[in-house]
Amino acid sequence: MSKVFVLGGTGFLGYYTIKELLSKGYQVKTMALPPLPTDDLLPAEVECNLGNINHLSDEDIRELLADCEGFIYAAGADERTTPQKPAMKFFYEANVLPTQRLARLAKEAGVKKFVVFGSYFAEFAERLPDYHLRDQAYPNTRLLQEQVAFAEGEGSMTVTSLRLPYIFGTMPGRTPLWKMFTDQIKGRPVFPALKGGTTMVTVEQVAEAAVGAMENGKHRHTYAIAALNMTFQDFYQMMVDALGQTETTQVPVIEYSQVEPMYAEMDRKAAEKGVEHGIHMTVMSKMQTEDLYIDPADTMTALGIKEHDVIQSIKETLEKCVKD
Repeated sequence: MSKVFVLGGTGFLGYYTIKELLSKGYQVKTMALPPLPTDDLLPAEVECNLGNINHLSDEDIRELLADCEGFIYAAGADERTTPQKPAMKFFYEANVLPTQRLARLAKEAGVKKFVVFGSYFAEFAERLPDYHLRDQAYPNTRLLQEQVAFAEGEGSMTVTSLRLPYIFGTMPGRTPLWKMFTDQIKGRPVFPALKGGTTMVTVEQVAEAAVGAMENGKHRHTYAIAALNMTFQDFYQMMVDALGQTETTQVPVIEYSQVEPMYAEMDRKAAEKGVEHGIHMTVMSKMQTEDLYIDPADTMTALGIKEHDVIQSIKETLEKCVKD
């Protein structure tokens, strides 16, 4: 395989995926929304097109992909977006329809391997049925995104999906998304946590997983990648430490019943404004009482994911959040 197309190659995940592809000797082309975060973001050998691929005709897309054997889909809307109601319609149009169209056109153009960047909420929609995440817009459409891509690939294109958890790292010209959380904690004497935890990876590991899935992934397989499992209390404490508030901010573990009314009010106010969270806040917060953990061994060997210092990556990410 000589050339790979990365959709969203100037974003956080796409940028590192391109770096990993280049390190393994692939040629790369990309298309991403303008502007570039920095003028010199990508090496000169990367064929970079700025624009919205969804505005291109079918013929133009097939021509764009004609010399590519791989396609990595590192674009789309995530659960941080709070769209106008109904959220199901928004996420369907943002994530499902474009993926289905591009998978179909990629196969028609001769692409052999297609990798989707998905979400670990799709994984827990299957693992935690009592939460009825399939009824929530974001997990529902992430599952559907996978299925339409798998179906479009049938017969001649291997399609795989990475189910991505909390991701850490920095890149030129962009502030880490975690700044929204450090901003919430700044100056607060108490920042409580619920009793659960989450799995985490570095952005370099996402890139390694993407290339590994393209090279060795099996059609219709989903890969929930992981490297480190951590409680929410410990993660929040790392943010407190990064802010220099170790002596002034406490991070106690509290019961869900203590915060449920607050999150119910957030859902009520969203409905009042005519918007809707992709996962309702009462559901999202209740999930934080669970250990949303994944065994790293499930995917590290299969996809060739290397060991990285996740703790150090978290520290560097939070340091940039505070600095910015």
